[in-house]
Amino acid sequence: MAESSSWQRRPPRLGTDAQLRDWLREPDSLTARLQRCGRFRLKLLRQRLHRANPDEEAMLSLPTHARCWVREVLLHCDDVPVVFAHTVLPAEPRGVLSRWFAGLGGRSLGSLLFAHPGFVRGPLTFARIDRRHPLYARAEAALGVSPPHFLARRCAHRFGSQRVVVTEVFAAGIASLRFATR
Repeated sequence: MAESSSWQRRPPRLGTDAQLRDWLREPDSLTARLQRCGRFRLKLLRQRLHRANPDEEAMLSLPTHARCWVREVLLHCDDVPVVFAHTVLPAEPRGVLSRWFAGLGGRSLGSLLFAHPGFVRGPLTFARIDRRHPLYARAEAALGVSPPHFLARRCAHRFGSQRVVVTEVFAAGIASLRFATR
């Protein structure tokens, strides 16, 4: 399957939709922000040993078909699915992050990443992903919508010698959520 996205340091042009741009650029935890908007719920879709997508392999400098922990969740606000999150943690090297990751269950990874001072967050990158991208069909099924493309962001977090890549795919409806100002 050909890759359809080109990850950029700036969000795609969105016209006048400043609220969606604000969600894409959120510097802190999306989970925490969603919790300020309404009734938050996380649904664990899957967590298993698998391989990363080709663009994730490149970002993590992994050999092709390297084994990774892949976790996918759906974030809801007031029972509306708003974010599909896809996380990749290489199986090697093992460390404390591997143990924490394995024990997350139905809890948010963001609650760990933004609460522990040992994490270093890399820069956000952004893309429009369409049907050619490996995450499109998974996001489409989880979010229950079929747009021509989804807006997504991703970044790598480092903890010691381990890195984890988090990709967040947004449903367009997230822009209409009312949130408290920081």
